[in-house]
Amino acid sequence: MANIKSAKKRVLVNQKKAERNKSIKSGVKTSIRKVEAAVAAKDKEAAVAALQNAISTIDKAATKGVYHKNTAARKVSRLSKAVNTLA
Repeated sequence: MANIKSAKKRVLVNQKKAERNKSIKSGVKTSIRKVEAAVAAKDKEAAVAALQNAISTIDKAATKGVYHKNTAARKVSRLSKAVNTLA
């Protein structure tokens, strides 16, 4: 453990940020899984609804700095492509 007061604070702040980032990333992964499950079930309506939710979640994560904007764009693009292949 750190001895200097500012270093102790840094440790605590970094822990909080890591927990927050972990929670946000988990939410993104869950929303992506829901889209993929709907695509696998070939349920176009559910996939479109899940896609809208996933895009929102991913964009929020990118805005908060959890994901780089290009990473977020790539995730959205792949999901959109998967949903658009459904007839």
